Amino acid sequence: MKKFIALLLMLVMVLSLAACTAKTEDSAGAVPTIGVTIYKYDDNFMSFVRRAIETKATDKAKLEMNDSQNSQATQNDQVDTMISKGAKSLAINLVDPQAASAIIEKAKAANLPVIFFNKEPDAAVLASYDKAWYVGTASAEAGVIQGEIIANSWKANPAWDRNGDGVMSYVLLKGEPGHPDAEARTKFAVETAVANGVKVEELELQTGMWDSVKGKELMDAWIAKHGDAIEMVICNNDGMALGAIQSLNAAGYFDGGKFMPVVGVDAIPDALEQIKAGKMVGTVLNDAKNQGGATFDLALNAALGKDVLDGTSWVLDSSKAVRVPYVAVTIDNIAFAEEAYK
Repeated sequence: MKKFIALLLMLVMVLSLAACTAKTEDSAGAVPTIGVTIYKYDDNFMSFVRRAIETKATDKAKLEMNDSQNSQATQNDQVDTMISKGAKSLAINLVDPQAASAIIEKAKAANLPVIFFNKEPDAAVLASYDKAWYVGTASAEAGVIQGEIIANSWKANPAWDRNGDGVMSYVLLKGEPGHPDAEARTKFAVETAVANGVKVEELELQTGMWDSVKGKELMDAWIAKHGDAIEMVICNNDGMALGAIQSLNAAGYFDGGKFMPVVGVDAIPDALEQIKAGKMVGTVLNDAKNQGGATFDLALNAALGKDVLDGTSWVLDSSKAVRVPYVAVTIDNIAFAEEAYK
């Protein structure tokens, strides 16, 4: 009987130890899975947003990262897969903003929160689901700031008006048609320059789809067509601006006193180097670090069942969006912009 009791006690101790060990392992591994899609990995700016998300996720969550390769059908399939793998929240950089309602239907069916980022869904679509939010910017703001950079630099450099007619003849590389940022930057950059007293003439406006190669190809064609009649190159993002600068370099600009003003948006590191080299007038800091950080913060809180703003300094506006502010960047504050990518 004593042997039986002793064996029973030993068995209880072993089982208790196993239970404690299992509990510890569960606690140690109890980080939520967050499903993330990026519309395409080779977008310059989005690569920095992705890096910010991955950095913040260290030891806090498991990420199911996906490159949607600029295909909405691919992204839809990825969302289905992430849900089936047990994601506790979704962070979606839409390929097509019009697809937000379809993504929301998938999230609703699984009772999952979803954080859209960088490409903003229609406000009514976002409002249709109480577990949907957005992280991005106020689209018009980048255009307004870029327009102010254009106006200030144009007025400070009368030599840029090559024919002396008092009119700034510009070409404009536009981002993806229908993208809220592309539409707003295009509209407000020019309108703000005009509101600040700059007379303008549009020589060309075409889409470069945010892409440096397409930006170079268009700039090649415009230089061949217009030559020195071009007096300002306005770009919806730095990727296209870098392509335009490649083209201008090949055409002999930035050498021997021949200059062409180029402005962009994003303040990515390569663009900052071009500003320091005197080949780019300015850009607008689209804060990748904070966009990625805010996206992860909201997605993590949502995955844990908390208020999405819990423990953060972010603020939601009336459309359930966190707006990360833009900042003008020129050679005068280049160090500030460089800090955003460290």
